[in-house]
Amino acid sequence: MPRVTRRHTVAHHLVQGGLTDLQLTEAAQKKDRPTLYRADGFAVRSHYAPDGTLLTVAGAYGPDWVMTRAEIRNRLQQPYIRYTVTDDAPGLADHEQLVRWATAEELRARKQAAAARQAPLVAQLRRQQSEQAAQEAGQSSLF
Repeated sequence: MPRVTRRHTVAHHLVQGGLTDLQLTEAAQKKDRPTLYRADGFAVRSHYAPDGTLLTVAGAYGPDWVMTRAEIRNRLQQPYIRYTVTDDAPGLADHEQLVRWATAEELRARKQAAAARQAPLVAQLRRQQSEQAAQEAGQSSLF
């Protein structure tokens, strides 16, 4: 059973990430017309999961709502925020995403994926540091 996610907390995280809260009413959000708005931004509303847990739906609005949607996902899935954003929940429009707390397994998988992406860079930096240390010691590499 997922933990409760409150819309004001989700909105706070998104505003701190530089996104604009359009503060739309729930009725306006359910009209499903994200391109009607001139400014790119988001709006949040409450949603009940099938098991009765209160979750949050974050919708992207504006001329470039697809990019705003990606920014919402990226911001909320940061390791220090710890949400999971999905778009496969029933009843969601194309511009909306369901926000819930991430499980320990999801957070662990994200951490491992980030380490795998950074592994080549880390290996290169360590190699450069060892070559620099060898040069400073008066040795040169044989390659």
